[in-house]
Amino acid sequence: MADEYSSWVGLIYVFNLIVGTGALTLPSVFAGAGWLLSTILVSLLALVSFITVTFVIETMACANATVHWRRVQSHKIDESEVPDESDSEPENTTEETAIMSINRRTKRYYNLNTKVELGEMAKLYFNKLGQLLFYVSLCIYLYGDLAIYATAVSKTIVDLTCKTNNNNTEDYSTKCSESLDVLKIDMYRIFVTIFAFSVGPFTYFKVQKTKYLQIVTTGLRWSAFIIMITLAVIRLSKNGQEGHPDLVHLSGVPSLIGSSIYSFMCHHSVPGLIAPFSNKQHVIRQIGLDYLSICCFYLLLAMTGSFAFETLDDLYTLNFIPTESDNSGIFMEVIKYFLGAFPLFTLSTSFPIIAITLQNNLKSLFLDINLMERYNFFIRRLAFPTLAVVPPIVVAFSTHNLRTLVAFTGSYAGVLIQYIIPACLVYFARQHCTRNIGNYDNKYSSPFRHVFWFIFVIGWSIFCVIFVTANFIMQELHTK
Repeated sequence: MADEYSSWVGLIYVFNLIVGTGALTLPSVFAGAGWLLSTILVSLLALVSFITVTFVIETMACANATVHWRRVQSHKIDESEVPDESDSEPENTTEETAIMSINRRTKRYYNLNTKVELGEMAKLYFNKLGQLLFYVSLCIYLYGDLAIYATAVSKTIVDLTCKTNNNNTEDYSTKCSESLDVLKIDMYRIFVTIFAFSVGPFTYFKVQKTKYLQIVTTGLRWSAFIIMITLAVIRLSKNGQEGHPDLVHLSGVPSLIGSSIYSFMCHHSVPGLIAPFSNKQHVIRQIGLDYLSICCFYLLLAMTGSFAFETLDDLYTLNFIPTESDNSGIFMEVIKYFLGAFPLFTLSTSFPIIAITLQNNLKSLFLDINLMERYNFFIRRLAFPTLAVVPPIVVAFSTHNLRTLVAFTGSYAGVLIQYIIPACLVYFARQHCTRNIGNYDNKYSSPFRHVFWFIFVIGWSIFCVIFVTANFIMQELHTK
């Protein structure tokens, strides 16, 4: 097929999808939870995330089987039209070979050739309540995503434009600069408003990522992360260890959990990335290699940052913005300003795409998407784009605390999308296929097929939610 790509190219796409905004929030929360405990937790969270990715892949194969089986049973297609990757059947048929032939025919239903999105899987295997919970969870996650984007972009502009003697970049009660009698919090809200009116309108049009835009943003992302790691290593070699994170600091764990879940998220996009693989035979093993590489990359980024800087900003790129006392030369100033402005490039271009995805899911939740033409222009083209953009802008306007936004989005909506929904989908998909197709011979079954792993994922999800909720309550009581 013309739109296919090699599995290794696909793995680069997966890598690029996962390594994004979340990675910029990791160094701060990594140091806050203690470098030893954070290393263990990030590794564990990467493992749990990989487990649930294999659940999504298995469910996608089940969904392909279910769709093919239903079409065969309704005589819409002949059984010979189902894609077959197995060998041809033997000519001499016995009772044993007949059983084997039936097994082969059902086995070939399980493939990854057709892209089946999470929403479609939910409609196949969840009841009405389950489908509602799925769409609500996805919409909440996307709302959180958009709020994080708007906040990160506005914070970046504030720190690029406001020059103060205060080294605490999170203190927004100070003036933006000595010559400008405006508080940083007011400047932040001005930039949120500008962002809303400059980027938000694109949500009302059919904006799609172009191939060249992807190439440019991918190049910018890789350049920025490699430069940040390199500069942190150079800083360590020249100045020695300036940061002194604890080994273990439990109060920082909730933020680390939220940020890590957010940083390993790709589950809602897995079907679209996996379907075009030209060779899907070892896809689970290759995705595992991707996750191992990403985990090591995150640990390297967070570890170098934790020990290279005495204090870390919620958005790691802000640590590289030149100060008035910085005499590193013009070239290094340009590099540091590039790092500081890095979120502006990637997040501003991604915001309309995420907002369009959100409005499409909101339409699926509230409208009959098969009868869209029956709705008037206001409902179709104005109401839902506005509903997608306004709430996250309001959230960003009311708080600049990026760490809390990431912790909330990752620890609640992220837990549902990344852990609970994939686990429930694969559980019900296995039952459905076994009951209706008969022989569950899914070659894309998760290596974590034992019921223990299902219980482990659900238990881990409950632990994450309870731990983070308890921490939020304690913080509120402490502030009062």
